[in-house]
Formats: sequence, C-alpha cells, structure tokens
Amino acid sequence: MLTSDFDFSFPESQIALHPLPRGTARLMVVPKNGKLPADFPLPVESEGWAFGKTEDLIHILKPGDALALNDTKVLRARLHGRMENGSICEVLLIKSCTDSSGPAIWECLAKPGKKLTQGKRVDFTSDFSAEVTNVLPEGERVLRFNLGGEAFFQKLEQTGEIPLPPYIRRAPEAIDAQTYQSVFAEHLGSVAAPTASLHFSQELLNAAVQKGIHTAKLTLHVGAGTFRPVQTETAEEHPMHSETFSLSQSSADVLNATHKNGGRILAVGTTASRVLETCADASGILHPQSGETRLFVYPGYAWKTVDALLTNFHWPRSTLFMLVCGMIGTERAKAAYTEAIRREFRLFSYGDAMLIL
Repeated sequence: MLTSDFDFSFPESQIALHPLPRGTARLMVVPKNGKLPADFPLPVESEGWAFGKTEDLIHILKPGDALALNDTKVLRARLHGRMENGSICEVLLIKSCTDSSGPAIWECLAKPGKKLTQGKRVDFTSDFSAEVTNVLPEGERVLRFNLGGEAFFQKLEQTGEIPLPPYIRRAPEAIDAQTYQSVFAEHLGSVAAPTASLHFSQELLNAAVQKGIHTAKLTLHVGAGTFRPVQTETAEEHPMHSETFSLSQSSADVLNATHKNGGRILAVGTTASRVLETCADASGILHPQSGETRLFVYPGYAWKTVDALLTNFHWPRSTLFMLVCGMIGTERAKAAYTEAIRREFRLFSYGDAMLIL
C-alpha cells in the first residue's frame, strides 16, 4: 500500500490547542459494517454514522461491555538545560534504556543536537545533570543522568515540562499537567498521552460501572514515535517503533469473561488496541504479557479481540490513522475524516473523538 493513500488535508485552524471539559468533546460514531443498530441511542444519518458528545458513551455502551483503559502516566519529559559552553538546550526524553539499578539512561531528542556530542554534559539544575554517552544513527542522543530510580522521577516532576505534541504550537501551561493526563493515569513512563483517555471524567467512569460496564486496565508507555509520519514509499516498509506494555492476569480475565458472556470490548485509544491485539491468540483469547510491542495495524489486518475503538482524529500518514483504516477501510476512514473536518471537528490530541462500533 502506498503511504500517499493515507494522506489528506485539513485546516490548521481546526487543530485543538486546548481541551474541552472531559466528556463534552464532540463524538462521531462510525459503524464498522456501515450500519448502526435500530435501537441506537443517537440519531443516525443517511450515511450510517451518528454524532453526539463523548459523554454519550454511557448511553451507547451496554451492561456487560468492557472498557480497556491504558493507565500510563505522562512524564514531564521536556527539560531545559545549559551546556558546558553556556548555551541553552532542550531535551525530550523518548525511551528509557535504564537497567534495574544505577543511573537513569534515556534516548532523547535534543535541540541544538549538533552541539551535544558524545561526552558533553548538560546541567538542568545545580544537582540534576546528564552526560551524552552515545549518538544514534537517527540523531537521538543517549543521556546518562546523575540520578536514578525514584530520585530521578521526583526530580523530573520538579523540573520538567509536560511534552505537548509538536503541532500544539504554544508553550505548556500549568493546567496541562492535569488536562494532558487521564484521570486513571497511574504508571509513569509515557512521553505522550493516550489521548482517547482524556475524554473520561471520573463521573463518567463511575456511571459506566454503575450501569454494569466492566473496566480493565493495561499499560502501554507511549513513545515519541507515535508522532512520526510514515516516510517510506509504502506502509509495509515502515520500521514500526517499539513501546513497552503490560497486561495483567486480572485484566485479561475480565476481558475474556466479557466475550464469553456476549459483551463487547471497547479499546479506549489506539494504544489500548495494540496491547490487546498483541496479547490475543488466534482465537481472540487474551493472555497476560509484558514486554515490547511493534504491532503495526493497517488495512488487511485481521482483528482478533477488539470489538470497538474510541480514538481521536489523527495526523495524515501516521501509523495511528493507518490503524483506523485497518478497522474500517481506507476509503471509509477518509470519508469520515472529510465529514468531520467539514463539520469543523477539533483535531488531534486535544480534539474531538471518533467511536468505531
């Protein structure tokens, strides 16, 4: 498949720079088979799709369904420091290479990268610094920090910034520490939020549980590779980035029981869907696992266990948009995006949502 098949245009004015209150973003519902059920709780248009708010999920989901939630927590992964020659630099942590003990070691993006050569030191505060131990072929720097373990993460929380995506062209604000984090975020490790999760308030989750909808948590630490557009001529040539994940026995049990009892599994976000599909066997049974996944979903992929997907609107030529196309087909996905853009939906991380059902 040509990467150009996954291209589309959009007005830059529709990039959401700030979020709406949780649950109030707009929602576009797109059926996988082209038709929503007769008892669907929102008005269904002639094209087969429906529109509402993300808080309408409580009416769309049924007792016995399950939400698969990515409980990763976004790091304050952007650091500003000073090099030995006095120049200012910026570092974005993208992937941990840390052993079980010792100092924190991370792959990083750096600006200006050319001056951060091997052996150079960066000071972020008087007691927080790092040394460049390697320069990777794609230009990433490997930094070894002077702190490790809990002390490293505490210092990062004190000195770092929330790493808003590059297309949100504004400086981070204090409120982003809350709004760019899901209400169920627990395990530190992501450099980007699983953005479909941002639509859930605690009240909406409570209402779902009261209705008899199950919740199952899993973890995938989102890396910076999620923002990289596919640059190869064909999608199949793209070297998919790896991300650390885990699925517990208890969550696998909840989700397997959901299917056994006739319910649907709704993956909240592309990250949750990749964990589930990584952990499912050919018959759709989920098994607890942890490790690294490079699962790349695009048209032709045979889904094993995910029944429905809640996701935001994604950048053209991205692996995230390709995953959406892998669920409903490229032409239908592009038609849905065209309609959402025509209706002035807010796009990308802080934007509106699509429910594929």
